[in-house]
Amino acid sequence: MARVRKLFGVRRVGHTGTLDPFASGLLVVLVGRVTRLARFVEDREKTYLATAELGVTTDTDDRTGQVTGGSAREVSDAELAAALRSLSGVQQQRPPAFSARHVDGQRSYQLARRGVLLDLPPAQIEVHALEMMSRSGQLVTMRARVSRGTYMRGLARDLGQLLGTGAHLTELRRECIGDLDVTDATPLGEVTGNTQLRPAAEMLAHLPAAQLSAGDAVAVRHGRAVPWTGESAPAVALHAEGRLLGVARASADQLQPVIVLEDPA
Repeated sequence: MARVRKLFGVRRVGHTGTLDPFASGLLVVLVGRVTRLARFVEDREKTYLATAELGVTTDTDDRTGQVTGGSAREVSDAELAAALRSLSGVQQQRPPAFSARHVDGQRSYQLARRGVLLDLPPAQIEVHALEMMSRSGQLVTMRARVSRGTYMRGLARDLGQLLGTGAHLTELRRECIGDLDVTDATPLGEVTGNTQLRPAAEMLAHLPAAQLSAGDAVAVRHGRAVPWTGESAPAVALHAEGRLLGVARASADQLQPVIVLEDPA
């Protein structure tokens, strides 16, 4: 974030979800007032390519931790496929002790680094799709499309528990956030102060949209509600003059701005 601030000469820079230190892939970085839109991206489903090693458990549920156990039991492809199927759908997942969850004002990983390993309460997640891509001995590579709040380290751990071998995550790459794809991203090392930023509207393409008249756009810039004949919705993207103006809450007859990206003229 510090590098982006310096390159673009701005103070307000944010992102839409951290990656584990050993992971790679898509990180959506927001600049300026667009940082206010982060929650609309954070809530979207994410797609990962991940590799788990069966037979070894660690205290972090990934390759960066200390080995805590495991079993070298041979697992058939049929057993593996059945376990992956059982991990699909809505479920309760226990976050790893080394996670960013808050506990009494502190991050869980901060406590874990001091030797305080907490058994965090489970949270509801949804695994929309989970597919084995390849297997080499105890290494299993899978692609997962999951809801917000899902820990891929947790899926690897749970896979190992189902198989009776234990497991931990060895590789992780975030491929997509909603319809934002890593193949369209600019590698951080190639970003310069002249890099063209993507239009903010691309992040909200999944929301209902309203095209505002010039008069309604002026009203929205002043925070005033404008007429609406569409369906009620918690979030509607507001467009004016070919650009994203903000986000509104839609009732049966009006749009009430909740985020405005431009100052009044």
